[in-house]
Amino acid sequence: MTYWLIKSEPDVYGIDDLKKEQVGVWDGVRNYQARNYLKSMQTGDYCFFYHSNTKPPGIAGLAKIVETMVVDPSQFDINSDYFDPKSTVDAPRWHTVKCQYVETLPELISLETLRSHFGEDELLVVKRGTRLSVIPVSFESADRLLKIGAFTTAFQPLM
Repeated sequence: MTYWLIKSEPDVYGIDDLKKEQVGVWDGVRNYQARNYLKSMQTGDYCFFYHSNTKPPGIAGLAKIVETMVVDPSQFDINSDYFDPKSTVDAPRWHTVKCQYVETLPELISLETLRSHFGEDELLVVKRGTRLSVIPVSFESADRLLKIGAFTTAFQPLM
């Protein structure tokens, strides 16, 4: 099992949207490093759901990967901001995952709080200039995040 941090703007797709859908496709990622992280995700991995480009930004909840190597449908939608004219149905360039809603935190773990508990080498989201929408999280950092956020989910990192 691996742990991740996935970022989205709450007015585009937030934790409440995932809660309403229960399972959602994490579409629209168009960064090759983030795509590679998506490709390395496994069913059963957990993701800290981070709200970006909002005041304050921070971790809003928890999701679980339920399907991997999903062809991102937005790459074929000519009306989508994520349309990729070089991608074809026979040779898609973008793959993603399906996430299942797990939990919403009663209180957001703000970026400011994250910076007070983690160094840049411990949690990449606290590093200034980090713009990736998918970031790996170590077992140790996941354990600390679960404690800081007082998650109620009966899940604990396997260390």
